[in-house]
Amino acid sequence: MHILITRPEPAASQTAQRLKALGHEATVDPMLRIAPTNAKLPEGPFDAVAFTSINGVKAFATHPEGPGLFHLPAFAVGPRTAKEARAVGFSQVLDCDGDASALAGRIAAVVPAGARVLNPAGEDRAADLQSLLSAPGITLELAIVYAAAPADALSEEARAALAAGTVTAALHFSQRTVKTLLRCVAAAGLNDALRGVRELCLSEQVAEPLVKAGLPVEVAGAPNEDALLALL
Repeated sequence: MHILITRPEPAASQTAQRLKALGHEATVDPMLRIAPTNAKLPEGPFDAVAFTSINGVKAFATHPEGPGLFHLPAFAVGPRTAKEARAVGFSQVLDCDGDASALAGRIAAVVPAGARVLNPAGEDRAADLQSLLSAPGITLELAIVYAAAPADALSEEARAALAAGTVTAALHFSQRTVKTLLRCVAAAGLNDALRGVRELCLSEQVAEPLVKAGLPVEVAGAPNEDALLALL
């Protein structure tokens, strides 16, 4: 199969490597470009740090105040995020092996009442960790450490593949990348070409813009990459 990947880097290339190992062809065209904000962090002290994405870890590691908090326990949403947290310098990393709900559940089970947890994340988030953290006495402080700029147009490779009708499926990880892709596809005059592509979505929320556009979608059984790839 020929699969279009529109998630930001570096995750896009990592997904492409997995697909190629499975025998698929992959075209990577990130619909969002990640850049750190270096905005000042909320006032400490903090008892732990919670990460919902690899990009959050990477941006936090380059933040002027980030390395000073590497001694704190770090909660990571899944194994890849946990691996990145260890790689940048966190010594105490808890892999929550799931989605944002699993992350919130682990924080509630481990962190004592009265604790303050820092959540370095992006301006556009697939899940609101604060709303999921129903743990009395635990304060979650959000820090926007990176921003994502939308692409202006399809890459030449993606445009050519869609125009030729060789793209079999597209993997969708966030609602914002979906909206950007739909805009870029329309600008390229390739709406009809996209209708011949299987739209594989991480969640119902991610799928919403595609549904509104009248495109059939397939939704993963769980909001993680393994479940998404299982749809292939």
